[in-house]
Amino acid sequence: MPERQKVLGRSFYRRDPREVAPDLLNKVLRRADGRSGRIVETEAYLGTADPAAHSWRGRTARNATMFGAPGLLYVYFTYGMHWCCNPVCGEEGEGVAVLLRALAPLTGLAAMRAARPGCRSDRDLCRGPARLCQALGIGRAQDGIDLVDGSGGFSIVDDGVPPPATPTVTTRVGITRAADEPWRWYVPGDPHVSRR
Repeated sequence: MPERQKVLGRSFYRRDPREVAPDLLNKVLRRADGRSGRIVETEAYLGTADPAAHSWRGRTARNATMFGAPGLLYVYFTYGMHWCCNPVCGEEGEGVAVLLRALAPLTGLAAMRAARPGCRSDRDLCRGPARLCQALGIGRAQDGIDLVDGSGGFSIVDDGVPPPATPTVTTRVGITRAADEPWRWYVPGDPHVSRR
């Protein structure tokens, strides 16, 4: 790993997800097999204070990882067909996380294309939370892996590119409860940001 690439530590995630989400912009999600992408879109979910969060009604078998240590990866199945991934934030037991909504692919594009054979454009490889999970091979087996120690084959690193000084802020996408909260951030003008 080049010296300038620093794995984000537990203290990075041990904060309010509304602070972590914009700070994750321009960090790099990296898989041990060489696939990686720059995070260009995120959404915050605030646990029992947020009716749109999976953890709103408390801990269940499905959302247990969300109540784990900051820096774990919470992966869930949605619409009966897609996986989505969320770095866990806050304090253990709090149930808060950040949904990774889009990546700009950086390395391992051949493997991403193989994982998403129907994708017509590299711009769309990781454009949306389900697509990025498919492109990077994130599924049930990755629920609960530790992004900090990298033991599950994934980490998020800082390669020296700062978050945008003024990220675009909007309401979250694809939810019906707490839909007016401005808890979605993205890199302005980036072509990999998902469509509303």
